[in-house]
Order: sequence, then structure tokens, then C-alpha cells
Amino acid sequence: MSQDVWTAVDRYFGDLLFPPDEVLDAALTASESAGLPAIQVTPALGKLLHLIARMIGARRVLELGTLGGYSTIWLARALPDGGSLVTLEADEKHAEVARANLARAGLTTLVELRLGRALDTLPQIAAEGRAPFDLVFIDADKANIPDYFAWALRLSRRGSVIIVDNVVRGGAVADPATTDANVRGVQRFAEALAAEPRVSATVVQTVGAKGYDGFSLAIVNEPG
Repeated sequence: MSQDVWTAVDRYFGDLLFPPDEVLDAALTASESAGLPAIQVTPALGKLLHLIARMIGARRVLELGTLGGYSTIWLARALPDGGSLVTLEADEKHAEVARANLARAGLTTLVELRLGRALDTLPQIAAEGRAPFDLVFIDADKANIPDYFAWALRLSRRGSVIIVDNVVRGGAVADPATTDANVRGVQRFAEALAAEPRVSATVVQTVGAKGYDGFSLAIVNEPG
């Protein structure tokens, strides 16, 4: 198997299951035009997030790492009337692009974008009593994932779902000698996940147009 095959299979299923979507396509085009890194979720993962949110009947969603708002749109579209999504973004340029994309999508009444470091804004959210969130999607800097996971657990309820993207790192996560700060962050998160009795979790490895990676999926047994 090769990257060409993975990309071709992604394209095959994408053509069948993800018809052209003006809003999502425009979000990608705007992000590319603004020079944002092409690290947003794939359409397949975006649709998976959307489906999971619907499966669990999520009404309140928390996202860490907005980028251009592509995954935000997928998640927000899954919300029922009266639902809400809070998305956190540290980069002002990314936030500006995301706000425009969300406005184009007609989602500004559902989505609140907060600019600032997540480790600064998460305590504010807790203090405001915005929790519990039904679904937390973490797709931010990997070095701080253990701290993000701790906050996600604190802001959850029994039955909440916590998803963390990009945890396989092209297989580097299995290298005990790595000095990469992002990989080390994922390793520390995996160790915390394994030691945390309040969640049940798994990791799904993925291949596709963006290469080899994966995500973790956890359900909260006991919040706190």
C-alpha cells in the first residue's frame, strides 16, 4: 500500500459519500487563500465528527483548535435547535478566517469563537458554568494535549465523548526515544488516558489523503 492508494480510496469514497458542498468548499478555499496550514480534518473525519455528535444527541460541543473553522462547521451542523458550540483558537489570523467562514455558513448564532490560548480560556469557561459539554474535540498543539484532556474531563459529564486527533503521528508515537515535543505530548496523553479510570477509550489508526495518523475516542464514565 502507498500514499497514492490511500489518496485514491479517499477520493473514491469522498465522491460517493460527500457531494460538493459550497459552504465547506468555500471554507477550504478561504483558508488556503489566507495561507493557513492545510492541517484541517479530512472530509471523512469531518463527517465522522458530525455523525458522532448526532449519535450521542450532543447539544453542547467544545472544540480546541479552530483553524479555519472547517471541522467547526461539520460539528455545528450536527447540533439541534438550541444547541451551542464553543471553539478555541490561539492564532488571531486563523480566528479571523474562521469567523468569516462561519458567517458564510450561517452559524454565528450557534458558534462562539474565543481567541486566546486554550489553557487561559478553559478556566474562564469553567468559571462561567458553561459545562458540561456533551462532546469535546481536541485538535490543537500536541505538546499540551495532556492538559487539554484534563480540562476536557473536568468539563464533561457521564456519557460525554472526548476525541483527540493526530495521536499516531505517522507511527512516531511508538518510538520511546523520540525527542519531538509533539510526539512526547501525545505519549504523555496516552499514558494519562491509560491511567484514567473515569474514561473508557480506544485509538483508531487511519490512512488517507493526509497520510498515516489516527485519533483517540473516549467516553466519560465519571466526570471531574
